[in-house]
Amino acid sequence: MKISDIVALGLWPESKKTTSKKGISQLEELGYNLFYIGKNADLYTCPGEDAKVLLVRSDRCSVFDIPLNLEIEGKGIWQTAISNSGAQFAKESGIRTAILSEKVDDSLEIAPRCQLMELCKPLEAQIDGDVVQFEFIFRNYLTGSLFDACQSGNDPYGLELGSDLEQWHKFETPIFTPTTKGIKDEPLNSAKVKEQFPEIISSMEKLFKDFTKYAEDNGIIVVDTKFEIFIDSKGQWVLGDEVLTPESSRFIAKEDFDKADYISMDKQILRNFAKENSWKEKAKDLKAGEKLDVEVPDSIKNTILDGYSTIHNRLSK
Repeated sequence: MKISDIVALGLWPESKKTTSKKGISQLEELGYNLFYIGKNADLYTCPGEDAKVLLVRSDRCSVFDIPLNLEIEGKGIWQTAISNSGAQFAKESGIRTAILSEKVDDSLEIAPRCQLMELCKPLEAQIDGDVVQFEFIFRNYLTGSLFDACQSGNDPYGLELGSDLEQWHKFETPIFTPTTKGIKDEPLNSAKVKEQFPEIISSMEKLFKDFTKYAEDNGIIVVDTKFEIFIDSKGQWVLGDEVLTPESSRFIAKEDFDKADYISMDKQILRNFAKENSWKEKAKDLKAGEKLDVEVPDSIKNTILDGYSTIHNRLSK
């Protein structure tokens, strides 16, 4: 299938620019053709007529949507392994994801970074007169931007949370805080979104609860997670490729959480380093297509990799 076929099916957004660059020669020789370069992963068309693509995770890094010249060797392999594990957990819970069970040839050197994906388009619906795409977020704890909102007396999701709640308050049952998906994620009224998608939200809440228990039993505290829902060529909904991973969730090792050490294992470590070194301010001078030149000590890189490996070893089935 060619990129023109994908566009014709209405499964590729016009806002995402494709590339004419050549990809990994080993894949190109087998009929996989690079067509999109993302911040951390690349997409290839697949040989044949089936509506699917090949996702190849790189070791590239980004924070706060800032493209970096930084690579952490092995990161892409760990991310792929955790993504496969999360998809398997969802599958065993009766929920289909965009990740196909079909694999590329295991003998390929690139294989541990690869996932074959069903071609899908983002779920869209009209909310308050605007057609929007969604991020369905569930939270076990009050922290981050939601805690700040509560302290300021704001109620962005219509949940009527009290301003007297302390940070890291644990909710008796997970709360649902949906946002739009775009350049800037805007909070949406929780009840209105539930009315639009009762079956999807109910299924996601159960998956989140089940995974939270499974993770805690295996030494990982799940602070929150984000689900992205897509529509396949048959009009059925499926979960995206980042299912219960450090890219979509905040995980903290239980032994650290119990000591009130709330640094999540993964990119939060890089985010904190970025704040300390004013990467946001430096990135303001970047031109289109440029990457920010950064230097990150091996100690930070190794801590990030240790987080990924710990998550995979504790949560993989």
